[in-house]
Amino acid sequence: MLTLGVNIDHIATIRQARQTTEPDPIAGAVLAELGGADGITAHLREDRRHMQDRDLYLLRKTVSTHLNLEMAATNEMLAIALDLQPDYVTLVPERREEVTTEGGLDVTGQQARMNEIVGKLEGAGIPVSMFIDAEESQIDASKQTGAKFIELHTGQYAEAKGEEARAKELSILNRGCQYARAAGLRVNAGHGLTYLNVYPVACIDGMEELNIGHTIVARAAMVGLERAVRDMKLAMRGLL
Repeated sequence: MLTLGVNIDHIATIRQARQTTEPDPIAGAVLAELGGADGITAHLREDRRHMQDRDLYLLRKTVSTHLNLEMAATNEMLAIALDLQPDYVTLVPERREEVTTEGGLDVTGQQARMNEIVGKLEGAGIPVSMFIDAEESQIDASKQTGAKFIELHTGQYAEAKGEEARAKELSILNRGCQYARAAGLRVNAGHGLTYLNVYPVACIDGMEELNIGHTIVARAAMVGLERAVRDMKLAMRGLL
């Protein structure tokens, strides 16, 4: 059954805008789980623009589903992950000047480094997912690292204009998912998914989990987080 990982970064973004103590992303994680979230995702960025180190350690103690730590493949983040012991890690690209992640990780261009990072995480019992574009070369390279999962970057699908363009991007995601599954990888997806565009991606055969954040937190500002999560679960089933 397809599951939903709720990314709570944007709750911390609101808090950090005023450098205060609220809203609390830990409370947000609890409410998301009460609303039906199957997992909690948090991205600790190098510049600490939203989630803070303390948040992660509190999440590790309170999350009752599973905790997915998104992080760059740096020595600093590796050390934190090994200490934190999240349920799994998703390696993502990261540039300080970007507003949000702009594309998939280039695994082929840094194979040796990725092999090293994944090897250390997997060696410590932490499964790894590679956030990549749905390209066979990146899927092959991800498999070579020893990662157990990939997460397909859905940004191009989400930003596509018109039915033909969306159908093309959806086909690319579907082919990528089937190729990865045939290679023995488990497949998640995320980035830019909303209540309006999520259902076709949710219908891709073999997809395991969708990681969604901004649209849920945006809706939560109007209707509350528990309902926003419940509504997304309905949207994933085509019932909203």
